[in-house]
Amino acid sequence: MTVTVTPSPLLTVQDLTVRYGTAQALRDVSFTVPPNSALAVLGANGAGKSTLARALSGLVPPVSGSVVLDGRDLTGSPPDTIRRAGLVHLPEGRGVFPSLTVMENLRLATAGDRRGRPAAIDRAYEIFPALRDRHRQAAGTLSGGEQQMLSLARALMIDPRLVIADELSLGLAPKMVDVVFESLHRARSAGVAVIMIEQFATRALTFADTCLLLQRGQTAWSGPTTEAAPELLRRYLGEATAA
Repeated sequence: MTVTVTPSPLLTVQDLTVRYGTAQALRDVSFTVPPNSALAVLGANGAGKSTLARALSGLVPPVSGSVVLDGRDLTGSPPDTIRRAGLVHLPEGRGVFPSLTVMENLRLATAGDRRGRPAAIDRAYEIFPALRDRHRQAAGTLSGGEQQMLSLARALMIDPRLVIADELSLGLAPKMVDVVFESLHRARSAGVAVIMIEQFATRALTFADTCLLLQRGQTAWSGPTTEAAPELLRRYLGEATAA
């Protein structure tokens, strides 16, 4: 008799609630993310997706609920503590220094660990070989997709357990969107779990293992991506069309 052992969740979020003043942005949102998996977080504008990312990364404090990463309770912890614990948030927009070269951007990402810097830079180039060819190029002259690749490389250099990719493809041409998704696939191949907040719902569902649909700050549906299409049409696209 074969016994299947289910791995413990890497991230456990329980009844997370966030308010901005008197306005409730999230209400009792719960989900788990297993190790080396991907969760797609989808919903119409204003559904609470970016608020969820900011709450998980410590940028906004929850009023209730809990965030536990690999058995460690990070609820209410400051962003630097959460980042050191292995949860990295890549917010909307390109997190690079445009006037600095690719190499200088990578070196800054490891400013706190000079001894480990050479190995970390080698790891970034191993995951994203295209950056090695552009190491002397100013980051601001890279294409949009390449800048997002550099942003992701900077995050992976600190050896995170989980990356929150918040609308990384926003404003990019279709070819550059392909670059972003390829970069995230490389991150997963390196053993990193991903929470993807993405405007391209079909691409996100193809990439991810599970899906969380948010509607007005609450969980409208959650489950495997193979079962998400009908719910997506009814709750997400239906609401967007009605709006």
